[in-house]
Amino acid sequence: MKDGTRTFLVAVALFFAMSVGGQRAAAQSSASDETKRQAKHLVSPKFPELAKKLSLSGAVRIEVTIAPDGTVKHTRVLGGHPLLAASAEEAAQKSTFEPASKETIEIIEFKF
Repeated sequence: MKDGTRTFLVAVALFFAMSVGGQRAAAQSSASDETKRQAKHLVSPKFPELAKKLSLSGAVRIEVTIAPDGTVKHTRVLGGHPLLAASAEEAAQKSTFEPASKETIEIIEFKF
């Protein structure tokens, strides 16, 4: 199989996997301005090699559920190219936020 064909098939498979995964996630509301949590350490995502080869760019939006201690409990991709989404989601999971009295939900946008 030619390298270009393989790259295309991987991209299509990733897109399909992200589309199906997004449909199973439960809907949650985002935090209001008064409960917005400040990032203590926001990890920068790594630019995927395949995305570099395809000259992809864009933004990925990730919904993060933050525990009271500031650690990320759960993430969900809201939008963005599937080849960039996995890297953005991994970075979001490693990020930390300021402590708060209760669990909150925030939206993070990573630009590639």
